Formats: sequence, structure tokens, C-alpha cells
Amino acid sequence: MSNARVPRDDAPNRIVVQGASGSGKSTFARELSRVLDVPYLELDSLYHQEHWTALDVDTFRELVDVFSQQPRWVSDGNYSSVRDFLWSRADVIVFIDLPRRRVIARLLRRTIRRGISHEELWNGNRESLRHLFSLDPELNVVLWSWRTHGRYRQSVPDEARSRAPHAEVTMLRSSAAVASYLQRLRGT
Repeated sequence: MSNARVPRDDAPNRIVVQGASGSGKSTFARELSRVLDVPYLELDSLYHQEHWTALDVDTFRELVDVFSQQPRWVSDGNYSSVRDFLWSRADVIVFIDLPRRRVIARLLRRTIRRGISHEELWNGNRESLRHLFSLDPELNVVLWSWRTHGRYRQSVPDEARSRAPHAEVTMLRSSAAVASYLQRLRGT
């Protein structure tokens, strides 16, 4: 994806990106923030503190509240504990809804790559190849995505339409749709 910053005049100011783990939401959201030249918040990077310790909910909510009060931003993540702030302030809520087989294949490749390279994710945290063999979805991101994928197909988008009727709810169901959305914002 390009780093070009040529946003359209009618581009949205506040965008929430959601989708199953491995759907490409963080990559897409980062690119949106570059194209629109707006601040970006990856909720996972805030929530997962050192040693995968969860940030306490009150502090998490406070930090997301402050971030989402800005006039322009992009955020990605699926945390229901902060949807009230994000959805109520969003102009657009984008759901990346790729087929489960594609998401799981991407997630397996990404997890193996990260495990082998010891790539740091956030706050010193790294994915472990050992967790790919765990039956605990809290440890095994592939199992987590498999189990939660269906929720992002219908119930979460319907909830967004209900709780944020002012926001445009957009479903992107293919890699081509994701690329097209970015091209439209670039004006190309």
C-alpha cells in the first residue's frame, strides 16, 4: 500500500475499523491514517501492556475517550468496552469481513512469521509459536479468530447500525473492496 497523502475533501474525519483477528484491520487502519493524515490508535497496542498484561478497564476507557475526542482519527480493534466512545463519535465504522478461510490462512502465516522472527508487537510483547498448539483461545490467536469470526459477519455490524445510527457502516468483503476503498479516499 502506498504512503500517499491525497485525501478527498469529503473524506470522513473519524473512522473505526473492525473485523476478525487476521482480517487486515490494523494494516488497513494504518494506511487510512496515512492517506487521511490523521492520528491512529491501534487498541491492541494500548490494551496489551508488558507481558501481555491487560490495561485496567477504567484507564483503557479514559485513554480511548481522550483520543476519540480529537476532531480527526482512525482507530482499529474490537473492544466492546470502548465502543460507546468510538462508535458514538465515528463518521464511519468499517468492518473487514473476509472469508474465514482467507483470514485463518493470513493469520497462520503472520503468526508463524512473527514467532520465528521474534517480532515485537507492542510493549515488548511477542507472539509465541507454542501458543499455536494451545486449545485456549485466549492464548491461540488462530483459535480465537476461528471462534469469533462469525460474530463480525452479522451481530457486530447490526449492533453498530443500532447503536450508531449517525455513522455510515461499511462492509468490505474482499481484498479488492479494501483496495478500492483506499483508492476512493485518495481520489484515484
